[in-house]
Amino acid sequence: MAGRLLLVLRLLVRDLRRRRTETVLLLVAITTATATLTLGLALNELVTRPYEQTRAATAAPDLVMEPGITGPEALAALAPVATAPGVTGHSGPYPLVFKMLTARDLTVRVVVEGRDAAPAVLDRPAVTDGTWVRPGGVVLEGAFADALGVHSGDTVSIDGHPLRVAGTAVTAARPTYPNVGWHLPSSILHEAGGLVWVDRSDIATLAGTQPLTYTLNLKLADPQAGLSVFGPEQRNPRFRGWHIRTGQQVAEVNSRLNKKAQEALLVGSWLLTVLALAGVAGIVAGRIIGQRRRVGLLKAVGAGPAMIAAVHLAEYLVIGLASAGVGLTVGWFAAPPLFRPTAGLIGSTGLHPPLRVVLAATALALGIAVAATLVPVVRAAATTTIHTLADAATPPRRRRWVIWLSRRLPTALLIGVRINARRPRRARLITVNTLVSAATLAAVLMAQVQDYTPVPLGYSTLPDRREERIIQAILLIAVVACLLALLNTIVSTWTAVLDARQPLAVARALGATPGQAGTGLAIAQLLPAIPGVAAGIPVGIGLVLVLSNGDLRYAPASWMLAMALGVLLAIAVLTAIPAIAAARRPVADTLQSTPT
Repeated sequence: MAGRLLLVLRLLVRDLRRRRTETVLLLVAITTATATLTLGLALNELVTRPYEQTRAATAAPDLVMEPGITGPEALAALAPVATAPGVTGHSGPYPLVFKMLTARDLTVRVVVEGRDAAPAVLDRPAVTDGTWVRPGGVVLEGAFADALGVHSGDTVSIDGHPLRVAGTAVTAARPTYPNVGWHLPSSILHEAGGLVWVDRSDIATLAGTQPLTYTLNLKLADPQAGLSVFGPEQRNPRFRGWHIRTGQQVAEVNSRLNKKAQEALLVGSWLLTVLALAGVAGIVAGRIIGQRRRVGLLKAVGAGPAMIAAVHLAEYLVIGLASAGVGLTVGWFAAPPLFRPTAGLIGSTGLHPPLRVVLAATALALGIAVAATLVPVVRAAATTTIHTLADAATPPRRRRWVIWLSRRLPTALLIGVRINARRPRRARLITVNTLVSAATLAAVLMAQVQDYTPVPLGYSTLPDRREERIIQAILLIAVVACLLALLNTIVSTWTAVLDARQPLAVARALGATPGQAGTGLAIAQLLPAIPGVAAGIPVGIGLVLVLSNGDLRYAPASWMLAMALGVLLAIAVLTAIPAIAAARRPVADTLQSTPT
């Protein structure tokens, strides 16, 4: 047993050293696959968990109550609520006034809440920039400040009173901009607006002649009870006309902000995973092709399927586990800088990925190792030693019309068609690669031409952050997809160069020039990309149709055509250089037996 383990270890080290370039490419490909999977899971964490994280960080209340009356009557109505059975804690009441805020030539609705400098028991807004409230200053809710383009140190005015921006903060007691619940006093009609906090001593000056109303934050023994803690609503007529929010309602409103972006990231993460796996499949296929003669030699010296499996599995396990660790780290820590769900909530993945993410990334890497091992093992059991040593490629199916057509093809095109006929699976991987790439780019073009309706906020309008997050999600997916497609193209070209060295040498020995041979290898990569691009455009349009909220504008056909030609041109350039370089290798050197 010790001797077999030593043999496996020696073959592992020898193969990793001898095939350094292929090992590095495989390491990069599996790392990319695991990083992509981890990135998709981390992005899902970012868009599904921010409200819970914000709620925990800000000691959010379970119930927020605002009377439908104003002044001392509102305070009197809230007094018994704070001591009702089932209420375990409260903060406030805090004065509210509904005004107009002016900043950077924009005048918008704003809910002004008076707060104390000392931290509250419930609803402690987390300051994300600058400081908390102080006399003469104002703190803006994060998403509202982001939409206005206002930062700490700027000056804004509320109803003509200038205030210096002390900072920005986030809260889970109210939905984020623009759904903060702005309304006229004693009105139940909500309008879009923003939220700001000022020092309690400034609220009376800002209110002017407008009567103050108040908000009370409650902590309940049963967070799910909501208003039922006070008994059936119909038995509490004093609550009619009040503005009442539960934690569940706030969470539901906030979830709508990221719903479409989450769908885009979900679909995109699956596309990216398919793209990454296509790259891994390409390099694994190339390595398996190079190891066919090795399988035959192992069988010739008496190795059985178990020994052959152990030799291959050890190699792929080492590469897979190393790739899983690197990919998991890169994907997990890359997610927060790449996508911010909303400036009005705290979005963080944490320092350590959850166990399910670790298991998913590790399972992917090990699955690749097992899949890569399974093919040579099955082939070893089903193929004779002589046939394995011959290392014959997949014979193309000969049809008369194909032979008749091939006679009339130019030499370079004939070589390209012949290479794809020998390795049809690689051609399919190229099609998948270009299909996903073209689909994401088509989705980006579609997203850029849409007319997004801004949010009306009184005298001015501001961008709808929901639409901006959808565009951000699509752009993120497109950038990662283009990087993966670039890597896959390089990997595919390299494996094709390694596999086609001898067929190209034979073609040159029969009279083909180095230019024709190199061009033929480039054409072999370009031909299967054409149907991928053609199918990717409608797929990308379909994705945008699924994610759209209403009327949809289509990108000009000239844009789509330019994108398709650009993708094909990029593939041609990336494949032509190494293909021509490989074709210039001396024929005699190429036709010599390769070491195994």
